[in-house]
Amino acid sequence: MDLLAVVATGVWAMLPAYVPNNAAVLAGGGRPIDGGRTLGDARLLGDGKTWRGTLAGTLAGTALALALSAVAPAVSDLLGLPLPSFPLPAGVGLALGAMLGDIGASFLKRRSGRERGAAFPGLDQLDFVVGALACAFLFAPGWAGETFTLPVVAAVLVVTPLLHVGTNAIAYALGLKDEPW
Repeated sequence: MDLLAVVATGVWAMLPAYVPNNAAVLAGGGRPIDGGRTLGDARLLGDGKTWRGTLAGTLAGTALALALSAVAPAVSDLLGLPLPSFPLPAGVGLALGAMLGDIGASFLKRRSGRERGAAFPGLDQLDFVVGALACAFLFAPGWAGETFTLPVVAAVLVVTPLLHVGTNAIAYALGLKDEPW
């Protein structure tokens, strides 16, 4: 597989994981997952991690996976690259895993004394990737093993932080985010 195909496969396969946190922000609010509980003197997760946002993000990512599956053959033909379709367990795994990765990062941020929205370089860009890949391999091991080969994972680990920083800078410039990270 050439470099373009590896990068295209990585970005395509991760799209259901790229969308959930954005959907969660749009649909968020409501009851915090941690119910206001603390560990020591800090919240477990904080007000930014809600049940509604987690559900909305998971549903959005799963719906995107199903939509991508429907158009994968046509897009593959158009680009001349073989792009994967998503079995339902893979779509759910990527979307839910992205949300769980972000929730885990929130927990680590609180433990390190960082406030909600504070930067945590590296973790901020890859938390959802780790969660998405872990759940994809758990929910759809055959599909994940065929799709996320070592070169594809390497491409995801390089491209995702660039996409993350770029899209966050744009959202900040448009006034959609309070921080540029």
